[in-house]
Amino acid sequence: MILEHGRPAGGSRLPRELRVYDFLDSLALSYDRVDHAAADNMEVCKEIDEVLDAQICKNLFLCNRQQTKFYLLMMPADKPFKTKELSAQINSARLSFAGADKMLEFLDILPGSVSVMGLMNDKDDRVTLLVDDDLMDKEYLGCHPCVNTSSLRLKTKDVFEVFVPAVNHSVTTVKLVGNV
Repeated sequence: MILEHGRPAGGSRLPRELRVYDFLDSLALSYDRVDHAAADNMEVCKEIDEVLDAQICKNLFLCNRQQTKFYLLMMPADKPFKTKELSAQINSARLSFAGADKMLEFLDILPGSVSVMGLMNDKDDRVTLLVDDDLMDKEYLGCHPCVNTSSLRLKTKDVFEVFVPAVNHSVTTVKLVGNV
């Protein structure tokens, strides 16, 4: 794995990945990238974290029982997730993982590739972004460009103060302690 600056020079890339690079470039955001084998679990992400020198977030795509409200939760990878703890903070009982069909429909992302970058595809603002406050003070965040064979390092400030507003979303900060 080699850390490179900016978009890939060539090669075979999926359109959803290329749209991420196009959008980040249109915002004049600086980012670093590493290509790798499919990162389909947090153990693989730990290796990528070392190359990126940033923590790849755990990203969970959630919904309420009625499947009328959808959430993208960003949290530190090493923190356990407790639905009861989050439910109480956002006043949404019975949270569960949303289906892959909704993930593809709303974020144009497949399971294993969930990322804040998918919000650029949520044109109808159907997904609420929830961010654990422990991520807010990190200098860099790592995330996938809508595919799990590449990872990006962006300044946290750029993600939350430039990218998120540019995709017409806002950040709802939550505090997860993981031991409830």
